[in-house]
Amino acid sequence: MEKTAEKSGAQRTVASYEKEIYDLHQLLEISRSLCTTLELPKLIESILYTTMAQMRVISAGVFIKNSLDERSLALGNNYNGLETETNNNYIIETDSKLLQAMAQNGSTYTIGDLKKLEPGSPDIKLLESLKPSLIVPMMLKNHPNGILILGERINTDEGSSYDSYERAEISTIASLAAVAVNNASLVEQASTDLSTKLKLRHYFFAILADKLDTAFIKNGFLSVLMFDIDFFKKFNDNYGHACGDFVLQEVAKIIKGSIRGQDLASRYGGEEFTVLLNNTGKKEAMMVAERIRRNIELHDFYYQNQHMHVTISIGVTVFSTDNNPITSAKELVDQADKALYLSKRNGRNQVSFADPALLVAMEQQNPAISIS
Repeated sequence: MEKTAEKSGAQRTVASYEKEIYDLHQLLEISRSLCTTLELPKLIESILYTTMAQMRVISAGVFIKNSLDERSLALGNNYNGLETETNNNYIIETDSKLLQAMAQNGSTYTIGDLKKLEPGSPDIKLLESLKPSLIVPMMLKNHPNGILILGERINTDEGSSYDSYERAEISTIASLAAVAVNNASLVEQASTDLSTKLKLRHYFFAILADKLDTAFIKNGFLSVLMFDIDFFKKFNDNYGHACGDFVLQEVAKIIKGSIRGQDLASRYGGEEFTVLLNNTGKKEAMMVAERIRRNIELHDFYYQNQHMHVTISIGVTVFSTDNNPITSAKELVDQADKALYLSKRNGRNQVSFADPALLVAMEQQNPAISIS
């Protein structure tokens, strides 16, 4: 009997070591995945699905700062499966006594734990409304950079509670997530135009090059739209540069509000903008371009008691392995730029498509316009 018990104990030890090795491999993969994802929306999505899979929960959420200089953590749309209440803002200040206590204690918490940690805190009621099974501070250099919320747990052999091993595992994941969110926020700040809140040109090219490679491999479509505000100089000359900034900001809002979350808008330079439409062919791209053109034309640009009429010219090009197998991001943008030139040459306030044959004809007519 003793030998059997010893053998059983040895087997359990081997099994536990095997599990730990497997979990370490998982954490390495999670670290690689999170720390190589620099687009914040994709990163949040990855954190949520990783948490849900590893901890076997049916919902999860993340409170983070909307910008690096924010003094509060917000849930926003950073959740999957959680039941939120419309009358709640789901914001926790960074100087909250509850948050500071959570960070100082460096642990994971149930709602019951929090009620003992900081009795009477109004933030507990806010968190409790999300019905969390576990709450984990995302620590970065001993400071809370976010809060990870785990929802209802799928029943396991151990029940719905978390043992110390699982709590240590989710704490590690939360720490990895905190580093990744901070890195993505730094990239977000460095790649965003302060005036229009759109992406900058260099970031647009980096993402376009990556998406272009994917489209080429998968034989997919990719569209680029290029915009130029018609007669933009008159707004600066007639009303001042502050008015010009206002027009740029309003146009940027309309462009961003007219595309999908998976698309990318950038301020290309001056009064020029670009949009990347992923997995989009010619018909859909032309529809989006026309929608943006019309939305801007009909918008009331009201500045200091002045109603201004603003229009834009647009050029559209589409990557296709069959009809336009461009392998360079710059060449694709150049095609959209030539189509934009066509729109301006033909009277402005219109959309033109970069048909390859038409661009060749344009270059032959005017050698100064190179399509290479």
